Amino acid sequence: MEGFLAVYAGSFDPVTFGHLDLVERASKLFEQVVIAIGLHPSRKPAFSFDERLALLQQVTASFPNVRVEAFDGLLIHYCQRIGARVIVRGLRAATDFEYELQIAHANADMAPQVDTVFLPTRTNYGFVSASLVREIASHGGDVSHYAPTPVCVALAQKFAPKG
Repeated sequence: MEGFLAVYAGSFDPVTFGHLDLVERASKLFEQVVIAIGLHPSRKPAFSFDERLALLQQVTASFPNVRVEAFDGLLIHYCQRIGARVIVRGLRAATDFEYELQIAHANADMAPQVDTVFLPTRTNYGFVSASLVREIASHGGDVSHYAPTPVCVALAQKFAPKG
């Protein structure tokens, strides 16, 4: 949608092919897309913010209308601050929908000018999550079907046996 700035937010710990599928599709729907990495002091991500930022910038470099930023606090406040009109959310299963709809309603209550758009994941990515990818990689499994090469390399380094 011409003139629309959309935000696709998450922890991206790590970025997966499912995430990239949503980025690609959103980049075709909206003039600009911001991939917003949430900063949550209470969470202990496998990858630091700088690592996630670098990986996301590397794997989304082919999308000229996509940029990667960080946000802290409520996503809806971040959207208001940067002038975003749309929040893009991916849905893998019915359980995702219930949770995401509740958040979309709260966001609409706080900022009715920002809409939430749900994109269902492609069938082949419906079961892929960042936590699944981390779990497989932490045990030395092959995650090349679930994450781009730079992420696979970073995961292998992160979980390489010490000593």
